[in-house]
Amino acid sequence: MSAFLRYWLPVCIWAAVIFWMSTEAGSTRHTSRIIGPILRWFNPAITDETVRHVQTMVRKTAHVSEYALLAILLWRARRRPTRDDPGPWGYREAIFAIVCAALFAATDEWHQTFVPGRQGDPLDALLDTAGATLGMLAVRVWWQRYRC
Repeated sequence: MSAFLRYWLPVCIWAAVIFWMSTEAGSTRHTSRIIGPILRWFNPAITDETVRHVQTMVRKTAHVSEYALLAILLWRARRRPTRDDPGPWGYREAIFAIVCAALFAATDEWHQTFVPGRQGDPLDALLDTAGATLGMLAVRVWWQRYRC
């Protein structure tokens, strides 16, 4: 039970956060209530088109970062590294994390097709998978720099 709480509970919690953001709560309508006013506070003359572009970039960056974190948590849960882990970098754990994140991304986009005001987008699933891959590349670079 302790191993589950330490390694898999963070994965489950983060997956729940992603799932929650796939509801109306994470829709463009709701996130624009935050991003638009902030942009207008910095630059009152900003155009609506520019606000939409920035919102799109912020939302797509969120896709990449949330799935990078999911992949890192999946990698950590699968590997269960210790403080002085002598083991070499393992591609198996990284592939596992990327595949699991990609499957979750696909099901998440499918889930959005049932949510009023949301739509599933296969390109978002690809972007999510790219984020998971970037997360694993970041772990790989970190592992080489600090563990080898």
